[in-house]
Amino acid sequence: MAPLRRQMHLGVFWLGTGNHTAGWRYKGAATSNNSWPVVAAGAQTAERGKLDLFFISHSVVMDPGDHPSFVSRFEPTTLIGALSAATRHIGLGATVSTSFSEPFNVARAFGTLQQLSGGRVAWNVVTSSHDAAARNFSKGRLDEHDLRYELANEFVDVVKGLWDTWEDGAIVADKTTGMFLDKSKVHPLHHKGRFYSVKEPLNIDRCVHGHPLIIQAGGSQPGQELSARTADIVFSVVNGDKPSAKAAYDKLKQRTIKYGRTPENITALPGVMPIIGETNEKAKEPLDKLQSWLTPTNALSLVSQRIGYDISGYLLDGPIPDFPEPTERGRAFSNTLLEMARREKMNLRDLYNVTDAARGHWGHLRHTVTDR
Repeated sequence: MAPLRRQMHLGVFWLGTGNHTAGWRYKGAATSNNSWPVVAAGAQTAERGKLDLFFISHSVVMDPGDHPSFVSRFEPTTLIGALSAATRHIGLGATVSTSFSEPFNVARAFGTLQQLSGGRVAWNVVTSSHDAAARNFSKGRLDEHDLRYELANEFVDVVKGLWDTWEDGAIVADKTTGMFLDKSKVHPLHHKGRFYSVKEPLNIDRCVHGHPLIIQAGGSQPGQELSARTADIVFSVVNGDKPSAKAAYDKLKQRTIKYGRTPENITALPGVMPIIGETNEKAKEPLDKLQSWLTPTNALSLVSQRIGYDISGYLLDGPIPDFPEPTERGRAFSNTLLEMARREKMNLRDLYNVTDAARGHWGHLRHTVTDR
């Protein structure tokens, strides 16, 4: 038997103003993340480059100090619906939170997008990590971290179950006999769980290309279990330490087995921010320019979000504090960044230089900014 041929998958995490916090200031850069011509051109460029995925993140809260692409941005499912008509081959991923949605609506939306795109969409399952988001949905705060993942597990099961309420070939549309629907191929869901009760079948037929893919990126124990059980694609955060990245990869792959899956069922996509140049020195020039536009004010906001703790009251040149653990915010970036900072004996200034260059993802080049 011939060995399995492995293939690298590449995707774009789309940020209209650039991945770097100050990217919008660079000559020729876009200054908006909600410009249709800019987004469409980005997706079409990624498709010409033969990339696999064009991915849109989302949040249901606006923070004036956030990354410029997050201050104002399109709703992602609407956007990938438009992008499905502007592209032909590339996969289109959109984020929808299980904390502020209903399974029937999500199943119907992605079922529609799967049909419109010819089977090219993926749902990024998130649980949300900002209390401010809860206040936009008549709640005082988010549910406790692990409870959010218990809810998410049932939510994903219901969505997948709804997609399966239709069998292939249910719509007959036989003009001779007058039979439009083979009712034996459409089944009520009859789901009654801890969080959701959904009885009827979905009111959109099964796409000939099958289910949309499931994307997940949880870094906590419950998040990793959700990934191993349900995800097709897992976004991972790496910090340049090869042994820890390999250990996390192997652990994720092995987790799939207890859920009756195989390691090959999951594709892992680590986040990286490449800066291209003929030499390291030439590649460093644009990075230096971008880093020169950072200040402690705009840098510390992103670091606080990424690690889940407010660091505005700490000395920049002091050591990384011993924060209480675990944070109730997202833990993938928090764990990875704090592990890297302690391993490499960084101070907070080092950490915000790294974080604001690549938003917490791995970047090979680094440069330090000074107070202004």
